[in-house]
Amino acid sequence: MSRHPEDRGGELRALFFESANELLQSLNEAGLELESRPADQEVIRRVRRAVHTLKGDSAACGFNQLSELAHELEDVLTPHIAQARAADLAELVLTAVDSFGAMLTAYQRKAEPPAAEALHAMIRKLLEEPASPKSTGLAAPQLPAQFAWTEYEQLMISEAVHRGETVYNVALRIDPNSLMRAAAFQLIRNVLHGSGTVIALRPEDNVTAATVEIIEAVLASSQPEEKLLQRCRIPSIVSDVRLERAATAETPEHELLGDLLDAQAAKLAAGAAETAGSGTAANPSTSGSAATAVAESTLRVDAARIDAVMNLVGELIIGKSMLNRTLTEFDKKHARDPLRAKLADAMAFQARILDELHKCVLKIRMVPVEQLFRRFPRVVRDVAKQCGKDVALSLSGQNTDLDKSILDALSEPLMHLVRNSVDHGIEPADERLTAGKPARGTVYLNAYHQGTQVVIEVRDDGRGIDPAHLRTQAVEKGILKPAEAKRLTDQETLNLIFESGFSTASEVTEVSGRGIGMDVVRTVLDRLKGTVHVSSKKGRGTTIQLRAPLTLASIQTLLFRVGGRLFAVPLSSVVEITRITDPEIHRIDQREVLRLRDQILTLVRLDHLSRLRSIDTEPVRKKHFVIVIGAAEKRFGLLVDSLVGEEELVIKALPDEIVSSDLVSGASILGDGTVVLILNVPAVLSRLSRATQLGAIA
Repeated sequence: MSRHPEDRGGELRALFFESANELLQSLNEAGLELESRPADQEVIRRVRRAVHTLKGDSAACGFNQLSELAHELEDVLTPHIAQARAADLAELVLTAVDSFGAMLTAYQRKAEPPAAEALHAMIRKLLEEPASPKSTGLAAPQLPAQFAWTEYEQLMISEAVHRGETVYNVALRIDPNSLMRAAAFQLIRNVLHGSGTVIALRPEDNVTAATVEIIEAVLASSQPEEKLLQRCRIPSIVSDVRLERAATAETPEHELLGDLLDAQAAKLAAGAAETAGSGTAANPSTSGSAATAVAESTLRVDAARIDAVMNLVGELIIGKSMLNRTLTEFDKKHARDPLRAKLADAMAFQARILDELHKCVLKIRMVPVEQLFRRFPRVVRDVAKQCGKDVALSLSGQNTDLDKSILDALSEPLMHLVRNSVDHGIEPADERLTAGKPARGTVYLNAYHQGTQVVIEVRDDGRGIDPAHLRTQAVEKGILKPAEAKRLTDQETLNLIFESGFSTASEVTEVSGRGIGMDVVRTVLDRLKGTVHVSSKKGRGTTIQLRAPLTLASIQTLLFRVGGRLFAVPLSSVVEITRITDPEIHRIDQREVLRLRDQILTLVRLDHLSRLRSIDTEPVRKKHFVIVIGAAEKRFGLLVDSLVGEEELVIKALPDEIVSSDLVSGASILGDGTVVLILNVPAVLSRLSRATQLGAIA
């Protein structure tokens, strides 16, 4: 295996692995499309381009086995084989994705890549087996047509495709026995206009049509190909019809409209082609395309560099707080000093610029959740096939943005939830039909913003979860005693699925059943300072809702003091604040509770949950503040000594050797140097649940 010089080799390989993963994702999507549309030539062309790019890039990095395998796969992706054996291509492409992925993983670990024998066998089979008679019959000579559209017409076609419309090239031969060609042309023209939007037409008028045998058109239509062919076959007028997708992928200039001038795009593309290097096999017809200019305008930055900038912005925010406190002290001592107004103006200007800088850095870290959702169509397809079920996936909210680090952290929990929905949630087809449901089950993935949080929902229309069955399972597995199981509400029973080792599966399979997946979901959400909530209706389906902060870099908080120490709680968790006296605090079953309107709240004292030593020398107060905290469907009251106010804090992670308590999720520094400990609400709720019965939490 040849290697590049060490100074540039590592950077080149890192870029290759990143771009290769994107290519594999596009191949995954193309393979799934081929399953539903086996004969779609545009999808097959997309596959060929991705494999060709992967072949050239891997050769440039010295990964010869991967390059040779991609070259071998290219031999199968020919128009002849694609047309004759289109139905087998989807499985071939998906197998190739798995093989390429395994080889890339091996290269990243500097190990020997696997042999990919399954893919070699499939390629040999397609190359050796002759096409079936039915397939060879499809290769009959087509109606000759030029489809030579002008540059403007090609631009209009590209724009239509870019808007998501389906565009067809149509050729119609006027019946030689037709005596009135001009009238025939007008009739054909009316049919085309009635079938969609006519982007281009040859000939353009009735006079020219009198001497023309073949009429060519570009049609943007939402109607299926079969219906269009049926409409175009006009008896006694049209003797032959040719209908095919308009090829626009080779000229993706529409992607640059409104972004770059054509001249600039051509210049950038030409410059990129000159510096391409000898390792990649460039296609002369596309090397000067404007798509290269788009790629050149994208800057890839390591996440660690963005984190470093974010950390510096956090220090600037702390510095702003210090200056604000200093200005306040200056104002008290020198209220009439003319310098005060100038300092205030300078501070206001600095604060405004710093806020904009903070927002810009946060936006750089934000990515659409689509990057995560794109993985799941293949997951659903594979798990459904393994379980022998027919399952569709419905995606919505793909443009919802959230922090890249949170997106990566949510990948594994969502993987468990989607697999469980297909394996446990969706019933087999015969069971669904018996229950009056369609044979095909559906898993829904949705994402949206709610305040300062992102909400991701995984929902299915399957059998739902039976709380009674869960209680029985929990008792059998020794997780609960029979008396404890009887006291649980339905919602508390549903939360049992997140217990380690608990599973509703009757047997352990390759997909699930070991009881470790849902435990991972709760652990990750707790680490992200988020929550997970499950709701289910028997026979109707299950919905699992994940809530996580948009970013872990900063947070809006409410500051309070307990025992002389300063704490903060996320403002998004605060439901309301009230003030009570000692006589209003009651004890029920060794628990302190408060009656707040028609609700019984369990009261929490931090010094009772953790080894918190008071440093407060003030006398005991007769009145206490109660911060009502909401976590998922639970409510509890946090008993505090005093409130300090709202503050946006830049979160600093604390090493385990400094803070051993899980009740603290991080810390921050105020402008005067005071350290604030940020309360971990899910951990407080978990500790409270273990110390008391959940039924006391309203």
